[in-house]
Amino acid sequence: MTPPAGARTGSVSARLPDFPWDRLVPLRAQAAAHPEGLVDLSVGTPIDPTPEIVQAALRAAANAPGYPLTAGSAELREAVVEWLRRRHGADAIGDTDVLPTIGSKELVASLPTQLGLGVGDLIVVPELAYPTYEVGARLAGCEVVRADVLTSLGPRRPALVWVNSPSNPTGRVLPPAHLAKMVAWARERGAVLVSDECYLDFGFGDADASPVSVLNAEVCGGSYEGVLAVHSLSKRSSLAGYRAGAVSGDAALVGELLAVRKNLGLMMPGPVQHAAAVALGDEVHVHEQRARYQRRREVLRPALAAAGFRIDHSDAGLYLWATRHEPCADTLDWLAERGVLVAPGDFYGPAGARHVRIALTATNERVDAAVARLRP
Repeated sequence: MTPPAGARTGSVSARLPDFPWDRLVPLRAQAAAHPEGLVDLSVGTPIDPTPEIVQAALRAAANAPGYPLTAGSAELREAVVEWLRRRHGADAIGDTDVLPTIGSKELVASLPTQLGLGVGDLIVVPELAYPTYEVGARLAGCEVVRADVLTSLGPRRPALVWVNSPSNPTGRVLPPAHLAKMVAWARERGAVLVSDECYLDFGFGDADASPVSVLNAEVCGGSYEGVLAVHSLSKRSSLAGYRAGAVSGDAALVGELLAVRKNLGLMMPGPVQHAAAVALGDEVHVHEQRARYQRRREVLRPALAAAGFRIDHSDAGLYLWATRHEPCADTLDWLAERGVLVAPGDFYGPAGARHVRIALTATNERVDAAVARLRP
């Protein structure tokens, strides 16, 4: 079949970077050969049970013969608004400022396209960044630059700026004053600032490193102009399998996304909408999940330190950002020999070439097994 005139015919491999996790296949096999089995600390996939209150909500809404609303049910929009006000200081948020998404990754990957960006547009991503920011930019035909080289841009103005706090992979938390400067910087240049806040609910008690949303009045000045925040229930509520997220902020931008998503048929399933609303209204299960991750942090950190690692940042979120002061490939091999699989830091940018990302998303038994294997 001949493609339409003007259509792009480049292969996926030409438009996208290599899928990073494919690199881990041989290392996974090496680690799995350990006599006591594999300890997989590579991927941030929740493994703890979905809260029963959410499972019950899904079952209760299972009779769903009609199409759900792309804009989300009134119940879900009100739940997102109430959660953002209650937990994250988004006092000015309203139900026209929020839009459900099918998880957050699909939005991250397609956001530049949905906002009409393309060839000639510049997108800024963090120095160390979730790879899907770049994937979305390249799919749209945009140019990507990392934040650490912004001074080389000269008079060029970005169209979109990504920020991620708490950070994947580093667990770094940006303080409100820093976030406020980023919002102001983007507004001065007419750029959309998008904050990926998927780990926002997993701070671990240090007041100086308490995660803050860009929708907080202290950061955005009470106005959402040019600002979007992306949230997910995958980690907060162990709902990765449900694909439940939301984008919130500038009403004009949210409206533009809604119009595009209606045409594309991007609708969160109706039963999931009800389950997500129930999850957002409950904080008990979030406290319980945070405690699980806290326990895993508290046993892994000292074990890594005793094994010669230095932990950098790692103030919040689900990861420890660690280095043995050597190329990350050497660290991967060292850990794989002990049956432990982690993610190489250079997945997330050149600045991560001497670090690895160690996930807390394993059972207590597997984390304890890793700790035992780290001992001299």
